[in-house]
Amino acid sequence: MRLCDRARDQGRFNVTTFAPTREQEVIEAVRWATAAGEPLEVIGTGTRRGLGRPVSVPHVLDLSALSGIVSYEPAELVLTAWAGTPLAEITSALAEHRQHLAFEPLSDVEGTLGGVVATGLSGPRRPKAGAVRDHVLGIAAVSGRGESFVGGGKVVKNVTGYDIPKLMTGSYGTLAVFTEITLKVLPAPEDVRTLIIHGVAAREAVRLTTTVLQSAAEVSGACHVPASVVADGTSQTAYRFEGVGPSVEFRLARVRDALGGSGPVTVLERDESVSFWRSIRDVTPFAGAAERMVWRISVPPAEGASVLERLERAIPGAHALLDWGGGLIWFQLPEADESMARDARAAVVRAALTGTQGHATLVRAPASVRETAQVFQPQAAGLAALSKRVKAQFDPRRVLNPGRMYADV
Repeated sequence: MRLCDRARDQGRFNVTTFAPTREQEVIEAVRWATAAGEPLEVIGTGTRRGLGRPVSVPHVLDLSALSGIVSYEPAELVLTAWAGTPLAEITSALAEHRQHLAFEPLSDVEGTLGGVVATGLSGPRRPKAGAVRDHVLGIAAVSGRGESFVGGGKVVKNVTGYDIPKLMTGSYGTLAVFTEITLKVLPAPEDVRTLIIHGVAAREAVRLTTTVLQSAAEVSGACHVPASVVADGTSQTAYRFEGVGPSVEFRLARVRDALGGSGPVTVLERDESVSFWRSIRDVTPFAGAAERMVWRISVPPAEGASVLERLERAIPGAHALLDWGGGLIWFQLPEADESMARDARAAVVRAALTGTQGHATLVRAPASVRETAQVFQPQAAGLAALSKRVKAQFDPRRVLNPGRMYADV
């Protein structure tokens, strides 16, 4: 294991970085942290460091050297890789066999497999293909006790009691350190085309989308980009069709005939479609204003337009993008005023969710804001108590990413 000291620009301490190259070295690093009572910040390449609350501890466990594809069986649709494996390496290997990760991980250029599973963020295909956790078949990991364990398996069908992989997915490295991850992969679609209806308001777009999603069209993506976000000032309501060519053409034509009277229509061919949905996946319209804070809000799809209207009334000057047929709202705040600089208007954003059973996560904000704001949806008392008990079981000394999700967990 490489061990080096380097200063982090925090003005408080130097950072000791552990960089294991095999699982045993991960175990040794965690056991040292547990024995010394010295917490670790667990990272891969650090591309998702800005998600969640900042972890201000004097030691880093850098998994980027724990890298490589362990096994890949295209015929079995199963791939196993070390947690630090670059996602680009995985997607490239899959592409050679015309396969892909159906959950569409966000920004797959610089991130690692471990980071994708730890944050659990899914792309536009989520309503059709399922979330990240639905594609994780098995994990090998090291708990905060310094003990290695496995969950799930390396086959698509396995029964192992408690679904440990689902519990660990989206835990932001607060329960265990991933060392190896097994994923279900799927054949990539032969053809991709996108139908865009222009000039439809958000509420009407959600209504139309509900009709499409409940039909036999089998769209693999449905989003609404409001006029304020589009360069020409005209809203876009888009539906993605994937599969074999004749099927794509037939389904697209049926939806086009059904919705053509709703506004002007454009059809994007394969390359344009891939580019369009990549921009939706990565929320590219909001990428150019990095100083503006962004919320990721999940609601029942039928409530999407109503929640957006309440948000826009409460926070004028904001911008939004609706994905998942209205079930996911990306909400970009206007330039920060005093209250935004303090808490990113967390109370106002969450008040708009009243009665919807939705939840909101602050996904982009300065570290100073993320230190004090409620980044993740506040938990009910019973769920908060359960979260603490789970944390205590896997990481009793709180040495793994302490406070990354909630201040006291």
